[in-house]
Amino acid sequence: MKNKVLTKIVVLILILVLLLGGAVSYLFMLITPGGNRKVISDKERTILIFEPQIEQSLISPLKILGQAKGSWYFEGQFKAELYDEQGSLLGTTPLRAQGDWATEDFVPFEGELVFSTPTSTNGLLRFLSDNPSGLPENQKIVDLPVKFGTVSSRQVLLYYYNPERDRDESGNIKCSREGLVSVPREIPLTKTPIQDTINLLIAGSLTEEEKSQGVTTEYPLEGFSLLETNLKSDGTLILKFKDPLNKTSGGACRAGILWFQIEATAKQFPEVKKVEFLPEELFQP
Repeated sequence: MKNKVLTKIVVLILILVLLLGGAVSYLFMLITPGGNRKVISDKERTILIFEPQIEQSLISPLKILGQAKGSWYFEGQFKAELYDEQGSLLGTTPLRAQGDWATEDFVPFEGELVFSTPTSTNGLLRFLSDNPSGLPENQKIVDLPVKFGTVSSRQVLLYYYNPERDRDESGNIKCSREGLVSVPREIPLTKTPIQDTINLLIAGSLTEEEKSQGVTTEYPLEGFSLLETNLKSDGTLILKFKDPLNKTSGGACRAGILWFQIEATAKQFPEVKKVEFLPEELFQP
């Protein structure tokens, strides 16, 4: 009888030790000194997230900093996606290596995620390794629960493209402004609404419903980013971009549609009468 009681006590102690060990391991997975997040995938650490921090209330634009092992990258980048509580995609951004990524060691990464105003308090920040093979078993995914900050917002329109609305009588695509389609978004109320709206546009985040309705876009373009906005007194808006890989070229039709999307999105603001791009080599055939 005593042996049975002793055995039960030993078993209970072992269970408690395992539970406590699991709790400690879980905390170690998520917290590093200074309150930063650490994520452990499977049995080995593959990605570390330093920003956003634990319990940080997210507002747009969101700075993302961390380190990931070289297997996460392809051509120096992988991506992050932000979802609200209902699973709607709010925004996506590439996370670019800040050093040589062709290694098995950790490589620093950073990115900035511009996202539309969420309708929920909580959400999910998803990190997806770049997977050129397309094989599910090679896809690394790490999800972080997040919460959103409360900010005042305003509605804006993003202009994308539906080729079915831009066909002539013979069914040929005209590559014109007739194919532009507006989709509504909420953005935080800031002093730079034009800049915030253009950044959200070129992030290219379409919902599944919008895609099912034929709305398309080639944004985001690799390496393409907005550097500066300058609205002159005569209503001319000068937008300065960075396009190190010449992703805005590639034929008159493609370049024109990319141009039209930005132009129409900017011109929804009544103070904008004309849009010019710098450098002038952008959006050339």
